[in-house]
Parts: sequence; structure tokens; C-alpha cells
Amino acid sequence: MRALCGAIIACGALIGLGLTAIGIGQRYTMERAHTPEGQPVVVHLSQMDAPLLFALVFLTATAVIGLGIAFVGLAYHHHRREREHHLALGGRHTAHAGHTVIVP
Repeated sequence: MRALCGAIIACGALIGLGLTAIGIGQRYTMERAHTPEGQPVVVHLSQMDAPLLFALVFLTATAVIGLGIAFVGLAYHHHRREREHHLALGGRHTAHAGHTVIVP
């Protein structure tokens, strides 16, 4: 469940990042797309509007956090399933280095 929640968070953030990229493109191509010499105008992060910059930073952080939750959740899920599998074998086997331990 943790992995699924993290994947949903990351998916929402990545969709939001795509929409933010479209918004940034729309915002900065409407005013001036090219210089008088015909070169495209480069807009740096320090020159961007504060709301667009906030959305970009927030959604990037949310995507990183969502991916982290998904990977950690998936790792925990696999660890738990492996532990359950070894317990289902009757507790006679351990998950350490493939050695068989007979429990009295």
C-alpha cells in the first residue's frame, strides 16, 4: 500500500510538472520569443514569475518525495513478503546466506 500511495503522489506531481512546463512555455513565448537578431530569448529561473517558480519547485520536491515513498514502500513490501515466505516454511529455514537451521 505504501508503494501504491507513493506512486500516486509521484504520478500527480509529474502530471503537474507537465502542466507547469506548458504554462511556463505559454507565459514566456507570448511576450517576446526572439531577439531582434533572431535568437531565442532565454529566461533564467531568477527572472521567472514567483508563482510559476513556486509551482515548479513544489512539484519537483513532491515528485522526488513520491518516488522515494514508492521505492522504500516497495522495498519494505518485498522484505516483508520474504520474511513471511520463510515463516511459511515452518520456521526451519532462515534468510541468512542460504544456510539451513533446524529449530528444535
